[in-house]
Amino acid sequence: MTPIRVGTYNVRSMYDDNAALARVIRAMAPDVLCVQEAPRLLAWRARRARLARAAGLRLVTGRRWGGVAVLAAPGTRVVHAESHLLRPFAGMERRGVAMAVVERGDARITAVSIHLDLVQGARVCHVAEIMSLAEPVAARFGAPLVIAGDVNEQPGGAVWRYLARRLADCYPLAPRGDGLTFPSGRPGMRLDVIFTAGGVSVRSCGGVDAPAADLAAATDHLPVVAELLAG
Repeated sequence: MTPIRVGTYNVRSMYDDNAALARVIRAMAPDVLCVQEAPRLLAWRARRARLARAAGLRLVTGRRWGGVAVLAAPGTRVVHAESHLLRPFAGMERRGVAMAVVERGDARITAVSIHLDLVQGARVCHVAEIMSLAEPVAARFGAPLVIAGDVNEQPGGAVWRYLARRLADCYPLAPRGDGLTFPSGRPGMRLDVIFTAGGVSVRSCGGVDAPAADLAAATDHLPVVAELLAG
């Protein structure tokens, strides 16, 4: 069975040290990368593409608004990709979801990049909407769900409980490191997570072996990468 490495990373619109950011992503060595806070303003397409190239990846899907995207490594085959804007809430940032069905060897998954709101009511609404969009895709392509992203909530919150009823939190199953992801300079919270559906085995999940200076300079979140077995 072929392992597949899934990463998630909030890149803070590439406002920080982009060279460090690319080095960290290369250290992650993801087969598929779920990105949050991808650039949305001036030259957003070019900036996303530039990050992908610098990290040795290619951009697969992601709308301008919502700030989520999926990137894939050269050896990863993209079977299907789509992205959606989620229900708007007055006065709040527009949220979205990006998903891609990908294959590596005999492994096939549906990678879903999410970035939930700071407000709990919007988070709960959006995570249910995301599942209603992603589950039919996973079923249609026979590709187990892998939900990855910044949930803006710590373990035990409403969104965590919702996801845990349907999926498995990868980190407690095969932890690497302390799991804390925010803020990158002195992490004290676990906001960035990877959840998987049944039928996926977790070999490891946690932080990335990259220089501390690069991790602190690249963005305000730490990345998470999970090595999974699916197929």
